[in-house]
Amino acid sequence: MTILNIAVAGCTGRMGKVLLEMIDEAPDLRLSAALEQKNNPFLKKDAGELIGAPCGIAISSDIASALNGSDILIDFTRPAGTLTHLALCREAGIKMVIGTTGFSAAEKEILNTASKELAIVFAPNMSVGVNVLFKLLEVAASSLLNEYDIEIVEAHHRHKVDAPSGTALRMGEIIAQTLKRDLGKVAVYGREGVTGERSAETIGFATIRGGDIVGDHTAIFAGTGERIEITHKASSRKTFAVGALRAARFLATRSTGLFDMQDVLGLR
Repeated sequence: MTILNIAVAGCTGRMGKVLLEMIDEAPDLRLSAALEQKNNPFLKKDAGELIGAPCGIAISSDIASALNGSDILIDFTRPAGTLTHLALCREAGIKMVIGTTGFSAAEKEILNTASKELAIVFAPNMSVGVNVLFKLLEVAASSLLNEYDIEIVEAHHRHKVDAPSGTALRMGEIIAQTLKRDLGKVAVYGREGVTGERSAETIGFATIRGGDIVGDHTAIFAGTGERIEITHKASSRKTFAVGALRAARFLATRSTGLFDMQDVLGLR
């Protein structure tokens, strides 16, 4: 059995800890590096202690050195950090699974350029269920066409820093592409005051932030006399970790290219 050496960025965060647990449980995966920022209080401690399973891998902020011996870096941090990690991975030839959200169009183009040198899975949501939802949205939009008003509602925990979520935006992109609309022109991000009548081509977004909500996403297709709602609710971050590790295994046989979870799951 081939063992994949996995590095985890942001290892002391909510997603980082879940990834550490699942890597520890997987017979075909080995933690090779645990990365954090320079001011993190857990630096130099055994990463496994975070999950009650010491593993001999010290948490490090010396990213270039720590990545030695890694096959794949899994990154669920923030755009600036991810792009720093990407530059180092390009130099070292280390593949990446990126679940970071909030990238600008220019930053996404940096990922695209880097993918000519190394294999990357980049997805706003690694959940298998959410990626099935993406496919269902494509089917719904292609069948319902322009006869239904479309709204997307998402909810996350109070600590999330970007809005709408990357997943909600991807939902909007899929629907807009299917209907041959330009999301940049038809998206409406929140409403207030006298907004006037709704334009038929509008794709609306509503954002909720509170408590410890892991992630809820709903696409509403509202027609005359009926309404279709397609919803995904995540109750545990393990669903994202399962998808990220599935993506890492997918990359094992790829040397270059930019992929997403639709590729990983064979939903193209």
